[in-house]
Amino acid sequence: MRLKGRVHKFGDDVNTDEIIPAKYLVTTDPKELAKHCLEGRSKDFAKKVKPGDIVVAGRNFGCGSSREHAPLAIKGCGVSCVIASSFARIFFRNCINMGLPILESEKAAKEAKQNDNWKIDLSKGEIKNITKKRVYKVQPFPKFLKRIISSGGLMSYISSKEGKERRKRKAT
Repeated sequence: MRLKGRVHKFGDDVNTDEIIPAKYLVTTDPKELAKHCLEGRSKDFAKKVKPGDIVVAGRNFGCGSSREHAPLAIKGCGVSCVIASSFARIFFRNCINMGLPILESEKAAKEAKQNDNWKIDLSKGEIKNITKKRVYKVQPFPKFLKRIISSGGLMSYISSKEGKERRKRKAT
C-alpha cells in the first residue's frame, strides 16, 4: 500500500476534542465531521487539506477521550495517513478500526515541515520526504492490519469474504 501527499504539521498532545470538538458529535458522517476536523488546532485545516495529504504530529497524538469520531473526521478529509512520534493507545486502535493508516516515527515527525511532500510505503515500512530527500524506516504494517486498512476498517473487513473465511477457519 503506497501513499503520497503533502504534510500538515502539528505539535504534541493533539487531543480528540481538538481533532473534532464535542459539539459536532451529533453525527457519524465522515464528510460532515471533516468540515470541522482539527479546527481546535487550525481553524482553516478543513479548507486547506486535499485528498491524499498526510497529518504529521509530535508526541501523544489523539490523547483525550476515546471518541471514534476523531479518526472518522481525519479520514473524511481525505487524509491518507497520520504519522506521529507517538499515539494515545485507544486512538491508535480506533484508527485501525476505521481504516486510517497511522505510523510512529519520532525522527520523521521531528524533521517534517509544513507542506513537505512525502511518499509512504506501508508494506516496506518506509517514509520518504521527497522535499528533503530523506528516508525514514518504520515498522511495516503486518499483513492482517494491511487487510483491515485496505478493507476500509474492521467492520468492513469482518463482513468481507476474507474475514468470514478467517473466522470460519478459527472456529474449526
